[in-house]
Amino acid sequence: MARFSAFLNPVLVLFSCDLCLVRANRPPSPVNVTVTQLKANSATVSWDVPEGDVVIGYAILQQRQDGQMQRFIREVNTTNRACVLWDLAEDADYIIQVQSIGLYGESQASKRVHFRTLKETDRLPSNSSNQGDITMEGLDKDRQLQTGEIIIIVAVLLMWAAVIALFCRQYDIIKDNDSNNNKEKTKPSSEHSTPERPSGGLLRSKKKSPSVNIIEV
Repeated sequence: MARFSAFLNPVLVLFSCDLCLVRANRPPSPVNVTVTQLKANSATVSWDVPEGDVVIGYAILQQRQDGQMQRFIREVNTTNRACVLWDLAEDADYIIQVQSIGLYGESQASKRVHFRTLKETDRLPSNSSNQGDITMEGLDKDRQLQTGEIIIIVAVLLMWAAVIALFCRQYDIIKDNDSNNNKEKTKPSSEHSTPERPSGGLLRSKKKSPSVNIIEV
């Protein structure tokens, strides 16, 4: 018995030394664990890792407060500091803890964080009114754009109508000038023409009788 105890003591010492080395090389626990983007069936967990430690992954322990469901999420070879929790129950209380995974093992679990999922009717929380305002503002902007486009189109049409009216006016003036010139050209020839009687006949010239001059000696 004494020989066995003498053999066992060095083994226990070596095992305790290994445990001390492993604990010393483990990364520290994550800090600032928070839950955001709460919905009826999902939520986002984020955390921070102290600087100067090599972290190659994370592990998340997720469980319902009533103990009906427990889930363990583990991911390595990643530098993510956030994770989305899916398939959550509606209007239920949950507890989560996060661990960092290093080259020589996992860290101690972080502090427990409690959160409660929303109801289906709470998908649009208090900021829904703001979203409505944003939607109305977008509609107002669209209406303003449409009104501006209509004004521009009307202005362009009026300009084209004015140009067409001016062109028609200039064309009428040019046409009148041409007709007046043609009348002035035909007027001298009409003055030399034979006058007509009211009955429509031509005026006949009277024949003069021959005059006889008698000279007495």
